[in-house]
Amino acid sequence: MFPFNVRVYGILRTEANEILITDERTQSVSFTKFPGGGLEYGEGLIDALKREFLEECNLHIDVIRHIYTTDFYEKSSFNNSQIISVYYEVQPLEELKIELKLTPFEFDKNLEVDKIEVFRLVNMEKLKEEDLTFKTDKKALEVYFGLIKKKNLN
Repeated sequence: MFPFNVRVYGILRTEANEILITDERTQSVSFTKFPGGGLEYGEGLIDALKREFLEECNLHIDVIRHIYTTDFYEKSSFNNSQIISVYYEVQPLEELKIELKLTPFEFDKNLEVDKIEVFRLVNMEKLKEEDLTFKTDKKALEVYFGLIKKKNLN
């Protein structure tokens, strides 16, 4: 039997047209992605996303709309599971309270922990697919930008 790993992520765009991303290091691997994480047994996608934002960002969010669900095979970078990622556009219900970094992977060098994450706001016009590590995040960004462009044309 091959395990599945269901992940849920939020694309949060501020009023200043900045998108929240996270730089993380775990198991000596560094990567950049959208905030979010794994679905826990018995949990729905929306509840999982709200929980993840509260745990990671100390932020209550509202889920606006579905953006993208993985439609290709993606093996986990950390184990032998198949990743299924679901992306939603989200909006904050309160002001961001987390510390924001200005440069990628601006980790506290003095911390000796298994997992560390920091957050950045990146101007939408400057954010590129290659700024994100995983293929699913890159595809979600492409779809999101397409939806934004289509909305602006109408």
